[in-house]
Amino acid sequence: MEIFPPRLRTFLEEREIQALVLVSLSLQIILFVMGNKRKYWTSDKLSIIMWIAYLSADWSATVSLSVLSNNAGSIGDNKIDPKFVITAFWAPFFLLHLGGPDTITAYSLEDNELWRRHSLTLAIQVGVAVYVFLRAWTRAALNFLAIPMFIPGIIKIWERVWVLRSASSANFKASMLPPPDPGPNYARYMEEYRSKKEEGFDVKAGKFSEAQVVGDISLTAPENVMIPDAATLQDAYMFFKTFKQLFADLILSIQDKVNSQLFFQKASCEEAFKVIEVELGFMFDVFFTKAFLVYSLKGCLLRLISSSSTVVVLLVFLIMDKHAFSTADIIITHVLLVGAIFLEIYAVLLLVTSDWTLLWLSKHKNSVVDFLYTTISSIPLYRNKRWSNTMGQYNLIQYCLKEKPTKYSFIHKFFCMSELLEKLRYQDSAEVSMVLKNLIFEQLQKKSEFAKDLKACKDLCACRGDRVLKNAKCQDCIKKEKSKTKEESVEVEFHPFLQNAKCHFELSKENRTTIEQSVEEEFDQSILLWHIATNLCYHDDWNTSPNSVKIPNCEASKLLSDYMLYLLVMRPFMLPNGIGQIRFQDTCAEAIEFFQERKSVCVGDRARISLLKVSTEVPPSQVKGDRSKSVLFEGCRLAESLQHLEIEKKWELVSHVWVEMLCYAANKCRWNHHAQQLTRGGELITHVWLLSAHFGITEQFQISKGHARAKLIVN
Repeated sequence: MEIFPPRLRTFLEEREIQALVLVSLSLQIILFVMGNKRKYWTSDKLSIIMWIAYLSADWSATVSLSVLSNNAGSIGDNKIDPKFVITAFWAPFFLLHLGGPDTITAYSLEDNELWRRHSLTLAIQVGVAVYVFLRAWTRAALNFLAIPMFIPGIIKIWERVWVLRSASSANFKASMLPPPDPGPNYARYMEEYRSKKEEGFDVKAGKFSEAQVVGDISLTAPENVMIPDAATLQDAYMFFKTFKQLFADLILSIQDKVNSQLFFQKASCEEAFKVIEVELGFMFDVFFTKAFLVYSLKGCLLRLISSSSTVVVLLVFLIMDKHAFSTADIIITHVLLVGAIFLEIYAVLLLVTSDWTLLWLSKHKNSVVDFLYTTISSIPLYRNKRWSNTMGQYNLIQYCLKEKPTKYSFIHKFFCMSELLEKLRYQDSAEVSMVLKNLIFEQLQKKSEFAKDLKACKDLCACRGDRVLKNAKCQDCIKKEKSKTKEESVEVEFHPFLQNAKCHFELSKENRTTIEQSVEEEFDQSILLWHIATNLCYHDDWNTSPNSVKIPNCEASKLLSDYMLYLLVMRPFMLPNGIGQIRFQDTCAEAIEFFQERKSVCVGDRARISLLKVSTEVPPSQVKGDRSKSVLFEGCRLAESLQHLEIEKKWELVSHVWVEMLCYAANKCRWNHHAQQLTRGGELITHVWLLSAHFGITEQFQISKGHARAKLIVN
């Protein structure tokens, strides 16, 4: 039984290649227009569309070439059909599509690692296109016109292979290795040493002469201050050339570290974060686009050649005789040529409005450059947005209370995706405000003063809240308190954080222990504990004193708390290894059970108040044991302990603990995870990681004593 009737099969065979051509061109347009938007779009819908378009683009071009190859194989000794001649003319366009747009060469870092596979596949497709071209050869004008169309197609494919290879981890790392340095000539030194000794001289090796490491940062002032952020662009590019080593697991020199520290310790918060944004924008271009090649002199020449070839082919095709071809095929050929030129023009517009072009303009000052900038700034595509400037938010209690209504619960259950969709439904985002940036910047700036050597840097990178507790001091409190007994006077040492508490009231030993131990647990457990405590304290303060949540540290603490839980739930690969997912689901299960037992009162803020009212006099671990990994009531216990602190000092302490946790997670996250998130609008944790490195708070620098040279002392 035939599923498709003969007439339908004939129609599909005639229109198959035409449909594939239009699909291939449409996918290229989607990738071209949306590829660069990955820098600042965090939408999951965009990611899905981009993923489908990226995978389908190569597939559609490959299938199209396969169909053309199959049609070429069916040609016998008869005269070649004009329809096949014009469809064979489309083969170079599929090579153009396989070369991909400038705005996206790799969807993920793994695509760069597969550059050899891509090279082989693309080489085979070039061979198929040449085969189709030769099979359609009839010495017609269209055959000769196909030759210049192969030029942009092959150029695009070569560019893609070159960029994928350059961005692969091995080649990217190799490109930054310094030239070999054999050091002082030891053999010659020892020959001279032995010669002098045999001559009877008293010879000994002198001490090494060491070069002192001092700050030697030289920032070139921009020539053209008319360009916005001209100084920032030049500073960012200078640091980018050095700190891109962090993205290759290489270590920085001590001089690089000192130079960076000097700059960022003097910079303002706004200036520092702008430099980080531009740097990460350059890194995005290197790993996921053709920018590093296109924005070079070689790339500009190749783009000029490919654009010129396409324009020439279009002009010739417009005036040549086309009566032998069908109207539909002629229209599609026009669409392909115009589409190719449109994409080239769009690529040029993206090029001239990029930070790379503005960087070049900032280094030159003349009337031509001023005219170019005036023209560029009037282009609709011109924008300075370099990342989303948002941070993910996730609230455990909101998730457990199911405060967002489900619109399509039946669909969720039907596709057995209710848990995943539920998590996505409660994912939110918030703007990274300057208040929050200032909080992070000031904390890193203070810590950088102690980043003197590798040991100090390792200690700073290992801090995850404990350092804040140890350094939380109050000017009014005493460092020691004398407890006198009948027999003798005993001097009792007080933890600085506890002194802070004693400035306002007597903090019980149990509360002190609870707070101290909360940052000593496994990291994912500490995140959950402080997340629960922060949320309970925030809503309790809101109910008792609404003005208290207007304290900047209070709002920042809430944002960082929800952001760290977002990382734990939605981006666990960016956090240190642990059982965070198990702890999260067990904690949610216990919270849901608690709220369901109290349905009448557990609504909104009353649910949070009811959690705080639960007595935690007996530690929950003693009652529940270790079977469940839930930390719900341990978090309530921590919240109760924090509520004994004076409100301003409490939120200052909580915000500083969260900043330190964020910095700890940033330094423990692998570079490839940081790099991958650049394609999803960027993550705050990535900006904090690079900012920490600029402040010298990183383990990725070498211990160097300068250029040492031994002296030969002869007496």
